[in-house]
Amino acid sequence: MKIILYLSVALIAVAFLILVIALTRTLKSLSKTLDNLSDTVKGLEGQMHGITEESTKLLEKTNVLVEDIEHKLERLNSVVYAVEDIGVSAQQLSQTLRKVTTSIASAVSKRQDKIAQAVQWGAALKEIKDRWSGKKGAGTNETHPVHAQNPIPKHLLEEPARNDERLLQRVRNS
Repeated sequence: MKIILYLSVALIAVAFLILVIALTRTLKSLSKTLDNLSDTVKGLEGQMHGITEESTKLLEKTNVLVEDIEHKLERLNSVVYAVEDIGVSAQQLSQTLRKVTTSIASAVSKRQDKIAQAVQWGAALKEIKDRWSGKKGAGTNETHPVHAQNPIPKHLLEEPARNDERLLQRVRNS
């Protein structure tokens, strides 16, 4: 029985040795894996540091760009306000011109008869002047032959009044 006991102890020692060798290999493999994991984490930390720096720079550039855009928008707003003021001024000028045109048209229409009379008187005075200068030039008491034969037709004397009426109609329609 002693032999069995020695054999059992030897078998237990061999089994223990195999167990220790297997555990050593497993622990060495685990150590390599942990080293690789440590290297990977260090690489990730470096990459994260680079990404963080790039993100910070990008945010700074974005902030500068936003400030520039805000500044340009403020300047553009002043231009828009100036254009708006010009539009209002042009509209006021147009309204003023309409009022002036309307007042002139109404004044002309009120005095249309007087204007026609003035034109007729002007034509009559011109005819008298032409006759008078014709009498002086001929040295006789007769009227100038052209005027005696071709008196100014009445419709020509009224023509300026008709033109004024047409002008008034155009002003009223516009």
